[in-house]
Amino acid sequence: MVAPDLPIGDRIRHYRGERRQDVVAGLAGISPDYLSQIERGLKIPSLPILHAIAQELGVPTAALLADSPAPSRVPPETTEPAIVQALMGYGPPRSTPVAVPAALRERVESAWRAWQSSPTRFTDMASVLPGLIAETERAARAHCSPDGTGARRDVLRVTADLYFLLRSYLRRTGRIDLSMMAADRAVRAAEGADDPLRIAAAQWNMGHVLLAAREPDGAEQVALRAVEELSCAPMEEQERLAMSGALQLVAVVAEARRREWSAARTRLRMHARPAARRVGEGNIMWTVFGPTNVDLHEVSIEMEAGDTNEALHVAEEVDTGGLPSMERSFTFNLEVARCHNLRREDAAVLLSLLELEDLAPEDLARTPLARELMLTVIRRGRAMHARQAEKLAERVGVF
Repeated sequence: MVAPDLPIGDRIRHYRGERRQDVVAGLAGISPDYLSQIERGLKIPSLPILHAIAQELGVPTAALLADSPAPSRVPPETTEPAIVQALMGYGPPRSTPVAVPAALRERVESAWRAWQSSPTRFTDMASVLPGLIAETERAARAHCSPDGTGARRDVLRVTADLYFLLRSYLRRTGRIDLSMMAADRAVRAAEGADDPLRIAAAQWNMGHVLLAAREPDGAEQVALRAVEELSCAPMEEQERLAMSGALQLVAVVAEARRREWSAARTRLRMHARPAARRVGEGNIMWTVFGPTNVDLHEVSIEMEAGDTNEALHVAEEVDTGGLPSMERSFTFNLEVARCHNLRREDAAVLLSLLELEDLAPEDLARTPLARELMLTVIRRGRAMHARQAEKLAERVGVF
């Protein structure tokens, strides 16, 4: 069984298996070079040729036809239906006892720890989030009265933190629309709690949704407005610096998305890095802001700008071992794999992909760029590398 979006050329190569390319081409009545170009996606075969190839491979012609367009970097939709239902309001009966804020806080923080560190985090969230959403919303409704102001603020803080997590989960599972809804609910909860730090974190989350929606201008505006509001908000200085630095990184990414490389480098050097040096490594409001995260953004900028040599040079000095977020480590190593791919270093690409499988197999299976890199090594790499990449692709569900 192959993934429905697998291109024709990769399907042919998959079903050809260990059979020699020139033998299959000769039996199908085409040249080996033509079959090679088909498998690499450089040529699209006519239906009669496709039928002839299918006959020689012993599969139906339909097995070589993709059911949907080739993979893109838009995440495939893999959101757990029960989570969507909970977001839409399908919760426990009103007679259900209301959870106390402290218990909800403990459960939300536990869910956050799993999301940032578990290699099976998507599976974990599928079992945890539906009930947690329903119970948190139930508690928020129960404490909406001004009579219990302290409990109300506590519940709203927990609600904001939960929707920060949902924003991240929904973006990673391909539901940008629901991710935007979660970010908006987080803003409302943070404002209802009158919590300046969470209001800023809600804007950070909103900025990331806008980046995912390919609206860098909006993301930058939201982030920089939040930085300005933080300058006079009452909170600890370390929290202010860390949150401001995290918001500056949103603006850095926005500038890079607009291909304003110089502006992105300057903002990172003048605003984000000094803040990171002052606060050190941390995870304020689950933003993972600190010197290492700033370094990761520097690698990403150079990668996007096409300077793979500089990107790899910076990456050599980065140690992600102490990061509290597995996702940031995953993204960094994927960027390194992408750099090696642009340099046509297939062995290094394959090694990076295998390391990513050990680190976060569920993320690897859900990331379009990782799928593209696997297929590239299969098409372009030496026989040994291609076979290893194909086995990896089978393990994560590409084939």
